[in-house]
Amino acid sequence: MTLARTAAAVALTVAVGLTMPTVGLDPVAARPTRPAGPVRHVLAISVDGLRPATLERLGATRAPAYHRMLREGAGTLNARSAVERTTTLPNHTGMLTGRPVARARGGHGVAENNDGGGTVHAAAGEHVGSVFDVVAASGGRTALFTAKDKFALFRRSWGRSIDRFHVDEDNAALVRAVRTELVTRPRRLTFLHLSLPDRAGHAHGFTSAAYVAAVRRTDRLLGSLLATVRRHAWLRDHLVVVLTADHGGTTHGHTDAAALSNYRVPFLTWGAGVSRGRDLYGLNPELDRPGTRRPGYTGDQPVRNGDLANLVCDVLGLPSVRGSQLNAGQRLDLR
Repeated sequence: MTLARTAAAVALTVAVGLTMPTVGLDPVAARPTRPAGPVRHVLAISVDGLRPATLERLGATRAPAYHRMLREGAGTLNARSAVERTTTLPNHTGMLTGRPVARARGGHGVAENNDGGGTVHAAAGEHVGSVFDVVAASGGRTALFTAKDKFALFRRSWGRSIDRFHVDEDNAALVRAVRTELVTRPRRLTFLHLSLPDRAGHAHGFTSAAYVAAVRRTDRLLGSLLATVRRHAWLRDHLVVVLTADHGGTTHGHTDAAALSNYRVPFLTWGAGVSRGRDLYGLNPELDRPGTRRPGYTGDQPVRNGDLANLVCDVLGLPSVRGSQLNAGQRLDLR
């Protein structure tokens, strides 16, 4: 769903300096102006440690919400994480900035998976823009709900652009809070991070019965969010859900960035204006269908979790994140 930049969005680009550098994976190209679409809100969801193989194994009967998104939306179970790391903070930073990890190639520089008390800007050696910044600059309100306190890195880095930052290890409580906000005061961008699969994978193994049970519990939580959207006409007609993961997992971890089970992630979209039952690679034939490969950042690109930032900007009719490289041309179509 490549939505056009409205005149206001173009003016915003000039006003806040959201322009792209000349070097990057996917520099912004000139795009024709078309009427803006109906999307007013985006709910971005990251399910920590979600293995696509488990979703395939469970099928529509035992993971109905994930498969509803596949059936009623546009997605793939063969997207990719960041090339450099298959850990939580590096990949979530990529989702929010549209940058690779490596500082030397203009990445966000967050290579460690622990919060050392600094900022993304310090890690990169320069100011790093985020999707929150773009939405806030347009006058939109934002929120970040997370199950891990190390996401405080993002509050320190972009606190002025995040209107609500909420941490709760209880995933069900996080989802209840998000559902309440969607109904009472939907924000332009709500980012929700859920942790149950990752927690079970580390404790019991990423192919264990406990891990599968955690994926199914998360599916029920996702189902409650989708049901909330469908029950309310404003959300049904004006909200898009984008779901991905930071990494998968093998045995009890996920640090080996060269392991397929770690770097293969889902990327699902559902909601207002999104094509029904379409594969993202089919909708975007210029993308690299990676099979089991782990493509680098040169040449044609697969769908990546880091495409999320500029996809959110695109569906909201906003310019790309400043300094971003992943999907910076907003070429990932959803219809």
